[in-house]
Amino acid sequence: MADKSKKWSDNANGRYYVDDQCIDCDACRTEAPDNFTRNEDHGYSFVVKQPSTPEEDEKCKAAMEACPVEAIGNDET
Repeated sequence: MADKSKKWSDNANGRYYVDDQCIDCDACRTEAPDNFTRNEDHGYSFVVKQPSTPEEDEKCKAAMEACPVEAIGNDET
């Protein structure tokens, strides 16, 4: 389970975030490419844009489920 106190500072403000457990596997960027991106310097993913449509929200939920190390959090869950 993602730890809000360990989330990356790169994350866009909002309910979704990625914490320091990220292993840079690309699952979230595959599931929700408009919402997740990669920190190229340090090799981890983060939320670049919070979902603004129901479709984007569904993709972010799918990204959470696809994350093998549960590094994606959602303040609503």
